[in-house]
Amino acid sequence: MHITNVFWYAVIICVAIVLWGSIAPENLNQLTSSMTVFIYNRFGWFYMFVIIAMIVLCIYLMFSRFGSIKLGKEDDKPEFSLTAWFAMLFSAGMGIGLMFFTTAETISHAFKSAPNAEPGTDQAIVEAFQYAAFHWGFHGWGLYSIVGLVLAYFKFHQGSSGLISATLEPIFGKKLMRGQAGSVIDTLAIFATIVGVASTLGFGSAQINSGLSFLFQAPKTFWFQLLILVIATGLFILSAWTGIGKGIKYLSTINMIVAILLVITLFIVGPSMYILNMFTTTIGNYFGNFIEMSFDLKPVHTEKRQWINDWTIFYWAWWISWAPFVGMFIARVSKGRTIRQFIAGVLLAPTFVTIIFFSVFGISAIDLEQRGITKLSTLATETVTFGMYEHYPLGTLMSFVTVFVIAVFFITSADSATFVLGMFSTGGQLNPANTVKIIWGLTLSAMAAIVMYFGGIGGFQNMLIIAALPFSIIVILMAVSFYKTVKESE
Repeated sequence: MHITNVFWYAVIICVAIVLWGSIAPENLNQLTSSMTVFIYNRFGWFYMFVIIAMIVLCIYLMFSRFGSIKLGKEDDKPEFSLTAWFAMLFSAGMGIGLMFFTTAETISHAFKSAPNAEPGTDQAIVEAFQYAAFHWGFHGWGLYSIVGLVLAYFKFHQGSSGLISATLEPIFGKKLMRGQAGSVIDTLAIFATIVGVASTLGFGSAQINSGLSFLFQAPKTFWFQLLILVIATGLFILSAWTGIGKGIKYLSTINMIVAILLVITLFIVGPSMYILNMFTTTIGNYFGNFIEMSFDLKPVHTEKRQWINDWTIFYWAWWISWAPFVGMFIARVSKGRTIRQFIAGVLLAPTFVTIIFFSVFGISAIDLEQRGITKLSTLATETVTFGMYEHYPLGTLMSFVTVFVIAVFFITSADSATFVLGMFSTGGQLNPANTVKIIWGLTLSAMAAIVMYFGGIGGFQNMLIIAALPFSIIVILMAVSFYKTVKESE
């Protein structure tokens, strides 16, 4: 078991932050909140340019002469089937977030706070889906594509270690990147992954608790959420133990199939024609307003700028901070594919599926509120989906299935994270020791539990946004380093 200094640096930082969040959660939230507001207001424009630059680079690489370059040696074949590959990248890249926000975000945009229109109007409802597609579509997956592509290229084509720092060696040299400067970069990647996944585990526990409360009147308490977290931790450590070719692969594939069946069921029992019409309209609005949304910061509408900060800039920072984790995992499962195949799969397929999910779940929820059947907009975020099911046939069955899907997404996201953390902290080993993965799994769950108990989850999320700023610069450097290398390799 080869553990690097990066492992110990990251563990020390995690312990320090957990202690801070436990002893002084209000201080943590207050300080990180003020830093987050500063970043939103001063660097929102920068995040916009970084994200759109990644999409432009994706399109260029897909249609350029570099598209035929294989992420591996010439005789390497893809390790996983197309179905298993897509299932794993989808589970790692979206996971719990997709189940959490498909109803809650569209309801919020339509009836609470719309980006442009008056909340509750027809225009607000149309915009809700346009911006949901915007936030969860090409922009996030374009970023993941580039980070994953760069990591896969250097690891499998160039034979480097697979660390974030290794991708920057063509610019800064091996001596610097294999010294303390490289350790700082890799520690930042681990930190962003830990904080992001720990926050997601907190979300997941709350939503599973909400589902069980809806189905079985389970108590909505910290201790019950802790029990959920403990059981899930045992399951994802067991999955991690079996390895990426078994646990993650099988769970991701099963979960994708079940999630698709859930969407089909809700589509059939829900307002089907309304869903189809909104799905079609959303695609048109998304592409028709793509450029405008990608650069719109509301410079003369300060009240609307707050909405951009709370949603768009928040999402861009969130995706950037998740990029080392999702990018590394996607890279690990993409060996043997060409750059063109890789970008087409990572950029296009998840975006299309995401719009389907939002259309089916979002319209099924909005239709109920439009017709005055229920006020879902008054429910807590984690409860909206289950509140919606109450008013449709097979609602109880769909609630059971949703809890299952969330639980498996919970396991696969955490499982993927322990795998990536193991790689980052062992010098880039493709199959890190089970001991390392277990240590990271227990660390993730302990951080989620302690922060949930002391109410410091907001501070955690803010730290994720703060970590995104330096990492956005690293992403730009990774792209430059990659382009420099492929040009010289011709």
